[in-house]
Amino acid sequence: MNQTATLERSANRAASMQPASSRIKDDATMLKAAANLTRDLNVPKSSIYWGDMLGSAALGYAGLFGAMLAPSTPLAIVAALIGILALYRAGSFIHELTHIKKGAVKGFRFVWNLIVGVPLLVPSFMYEGVHNQHHAKRYYGTVEDPEYLPLALMHPWTLPVFLIAAALAPVGMLIRFGILAPLSMLFPKLRALVVGRYSGLQINPKFVRPKPEGEFARDWAWQETACSVWAIALLTMVATGVVPLRDFLIFLGVASGVMFLNQIRTLVAHLWENDGEAMSVTAQYLDSVNVPPPGTLPALWAPVGLRYHALHHLLPGLPYHALGEAHRRLCKELEANSIYHASSHRGLSPLVVRLAASTWRTSRPS
Repeated sequence: MNQTATLERSANRAASMQPASSRIKDDATMLKAAANLTRDLNVPKSSIYWGDMLGSAALGYAGLFGAMLAPSTPLAIVAALIGILALYRAGSFIHELTHIKKGAVKGFRFVWNLIVGVPLLVPSFMYEGVHNQHHAKRYYGTVEDPEYLPLALMHPWTLPVFLIAAALAPVGMLIRFGILAPLSMLFPKLRALVVGRYSGLQINPKFVRPKPEGEFARDWAWQETACSVWAIALLTMVATGVVPLRDFLIFLGVASGVMFLNQIRTLVAHLWENDGEAMSVTAQYLDSVNVPPPGTLPALWAPVGLRYHALHHLLPGLPYHALGEAHRRLCKELEANSIYHASSHRGLSPLVVRLAASTWRTSRPS
């Protein structure tokens, strides 16, 4: 991958680290066990999806409005934190929408967009069609992967930039939907830029989205229109005093907290040690991260099955509520020296330290 204006790496360091991951061959025993032991877990349970998503969204908005109405700053902070955690969990269902078959949980995609995606300006079209490419065997970890950067091979300053960009994302979304989207309908060149560069929840600055087609284009159209109407209405209400500036800033703060927390989770979802070469499924698995029990905090910062991210890369079609059981079955079936266990990590802090240490080694002269 070439250097960019915002993120760069050391080519020498990358060259020295790359061959190890690219030479890892598939572990047939692990892959066979993963497929055979989980065949009965592939059906999403509608009651779990609906109950979890609606409950999380309700608690999240209660926290958001509680922060706006709180009589004191400490209470407002507590309410805002509750709102961030709950809306982050509700928002994480965007990941499930990219994997479950359309219609498997009837009405879920539409309702999720209505109560989470549009209000928070993260409609599902910004992830669908992007995340799927991240799971394609020939694309993972390459320049064609919209959700991969070799962060472990980059300079230390790229990590805070990575997090700051996420914290500013809500402002960017207001600009994208409130200003750029309507303007782009008048100017074809701007429209091509908006669709290609500003319509995906991606971290790879080289990735350009193709123009949507067919049924997906229709989904994109209504979601983008709804987000534009909401963004323009919100900015108008703030400008005219209908929505107090303080409440608007609290909304932005909570939305920023949601995006920042998600970016922290993204920071440790992989080891980010590949530098562009195609990888085997096993190599992709080892470059990904599970944070299984007994740890409890991952349930907050990696909700909706994201604590089993490496396992998810083995079985991307498995519903989030089945990943825990799948992990237990594999741990019971596979030997203690199985490569499967190599992707299990203790928690957030050791992963961040590992990534930061790798960037510092990268920055040192070879």
